[in-house]
Formats: sequence, C-alpha cells, structure tokens
Amino acid sequence: MNNSVAIDAKRILLRYGAPIAVLDKVSESHRVEFARAIARTTLASREPRLKELLIEHGYLEED
Repeated sequence: MNNSVAIDAKRILLRYGAPIAVLDKVSESHRVEFARAIARTTLASREPRLKELLIEHGYLEED
C-alpha cells in the first residue's frame, strides 16, 4: 500500500475524532478502509460513523 495513502487515511480519521491512542492500534488496512467509508458519508454523519466503525471492529469500547 502506498505510504501517502496510509498517511492521508490517518489524517482523515484524526480529523473526524479518532483518539490518537486508539488510532495507533488500528491496522493500516483498517485505517484506509475506515477513511474510505468516512469519505462516502455525509459531513454531519462522519464523526458518529467513525465511532461506529471503531466499535464494530473492537478498537473502541462503547460508552
């Protein structure tokens, strides 16, 4: 995978609320997958959708 794609994916996830400590545990392939999903989501829904993805894949615990 292209390193610039992975870096851009990380930036997108950070922009929409992924905690740094959690993001460090997310695999590179999941980062890209999540960023692509977020890019296809409406702007208002991006942060909640990212949280859902992180919870679904076991990277974040539900509140």
